[in-house]
Amino acid sequence: MAFADQPLSTCGNRLLQTLPPEDLARIWPRLQRVGLPMRQVLHEVGKPIQSVYFPESGWASILAYLEDGDAAEVGLIGREGMVGLPVLLGGDQDDLEAMVQAPGTALRMDAAAFREELERLPAFRTLLLRYALVHHGQVARTAACNGRHQLDQRLARWLLMAHDRTEGDVFPMTHEFMAMMLGVRRAGVTVAAGQLSKAGFIHYKAGRIEVADRSGLESATCECYGVVRRESDILLGPAAGTKDIYRL
Repeated sequence: MAFADQPLSTCGNRLLQTLPPEDLARIWPRLQRVGLPMRQVLHEVGKPIQSVYFPESGWASILAYLEDGDAAEVGLIGREGMVGLPVLLGGDQDDLEAMVQAPGTALRMDAAAFREELERLPAFRTLLLRYALVHHGQVARTAACNGRHQLDQRLARWLLMAHDRTEGDVFPMTHEFMAMMLGVRRAGVTVAAGQLSKAGFIHYKAGRIEVADRSGLESATCECYGVVRRESDILLGPAAGTKDIYRL
């Protein structure tokens, strides 16, 4: 069965599911389901953005690179959102990189087709602009959190965000990767992860993290995580399910 012939109920992206059914039906033939392998770059720094992506599973990190080659994560996008916000906002490139950090699938749309549908479907544009506000809030909170809160709180927040976008409770993760995402030394992440593990909130083994006690992990984080969740509920409406706002 060709993708365009698949029922709309197969859509696994929260944003697209929120669209009026007639609008989703309109753009459905212009979408293509693609795999998102680990470390795939969805758009590069300073290069034209050819496609936008609506993740259905897995997630992508938005990375800011420094002159020395180091990178820090400034945003995280899973099935609650879309990759390619500069196109929505009138740009055609970005000074940030979007890289897949947990494999999954996404619905891809050509950037030119995306611009056309934004003009034709006001509800589509309005919904995505609301998501852009949610993502902006996440980025702003990340900056404030990284500057003011303790590393164990920041790590707990990041793990909750990753857990939100994971099908189960286990996802691939290394201390080196967490250190890069948080912009700190590996030794600091090792200590912070050890504290969360000792408390029984997570289990770590062979490059994999298991969230063993989500409530405990929520108690270990700062207020920044809840602020972003509440803002998403206000702007987009709460998602169905009991785990969190990002669950479908």
